Amino acid sequence: MKRRDFLKATGAGLAASTAVAAPAIAQSMPEVKWRLAASWPKSLDTLYGGCEYFCKRVAEITDNRFQIQPFAAGELVPGLQVLDAVSNGTVEMGNTALYYYWGKNPAFTFGTSLPFGLNTRQHISWLIWNGGQDMLNDLLKEYNTISVPTGSTGAQMGGWFRKEIKTIDDLKGLKFRVGGFAGTIIAKLGGVPQQIAAGDIYPALEKGTIDAAEWVGPYDDEKLGFVKVAKYYYYPGWWEGTGQGHNLMNLEKWNALPKHYQAAISAASLDTFTWVTGKYDSVNPPALKRLLAAGATLKPFPQEVLEACYGAANEIYADLAKSNPHFGKMYASLTAYRADSLAWMQVAELSFDSFMMRMRTRT
Repeated sequence: MKRRDFLKATGAGLAASTAVAAPAIAQSMPEVKWRLAASWPKSLDTLYGGCEYFCKRVAEITDNRFQIQPFAAGELVPGLQVLDAVSNGTVEMGNTALYYYWGKNPAFTFGTSLPFGLNTRQHISWLIWNGGQDMLNDLLKEYNTISVPTGSTGAQMGGWFRKEIKTIDDLKGLKFRVGGFAGTIIAKLGGVPQQIAAGDIYPALEKGTIDAAEWVGPYDDEKLGFVKVAKYYYYPGWWEGTGQGHNLMNLEKWNALPKHYQAAISAASLDTFTWVTGKYDSVNPPALKRLLAAGATLKPFPQEVLEACYGAANEIYADLAKSNPHFGKMYASLTAYRADSLAWMQVAELSFDSFMMRMRTRT
């Protein structure tokens, strides 16, 4: 009898605790639905595909309680207006390249890539381990947003040109679609930079509205069809030793999220970095071979052009570092980090890569 009484009492206690625990769990895992506006068309299945992957990962991490629906460029807002849409609460979050908004503040270029700045590994290291992301978020607070780094394109190509670039004079008057802050350097050397969203580049190049255009690299450039309307394919994209993307969140919406949902966004964003960057490294080599077979002429920028661009860039940076506090702080941090990082990269990465390239040419 005593055993039966004990089991009844225990069962009643478990039922009571379950009745209390269930609402508590439900409250800690609320159903939340957000919208993500991307700067990318759906045809770019690595950049936009990264947004889809990110949203899927957030749902998996939260047992589908936190769902984020991605929208391609133009579906909710134009591709170059994602920051504004997140800032004013039109959408809860977006995925974009921060250097698109350098016109608001030149320091935004540090979020994506400073021309002649860092490569992909250096950049993510600077962001996460050397204070870069904290400085970016200090700037983004002024726009009612907060960000987390996500997919990166890796080093980019120098773009597609109708005519050869032989000397620095060939840049004068050149109408060049180039992303972000790099346009200021092109302009200083006499070029005419154009900032055009991905889906509008091909018709502008085809009609001759622009003379040249860069986007990302072989895989995306092939999808956008540039080889059909421009022959010369230049490298390197000195303005983008990396192409770091960011997830932007409206600051008020972010602060209202449960902490574990914030953690889900952060974790899924870093997962997406691996997904996007790894995919680009896989798909770009065969895409380059296809473009060459389709008639592209692969050419390096002349040393004269690179050195002139480098000199112009450093003049611009010196002026901005004096006049813009955000730019000055980030530039001092990045250049200090770069000095040490390049020394290490030369010892380890460069020596290994150089040896492997020599061996490749012998076989």
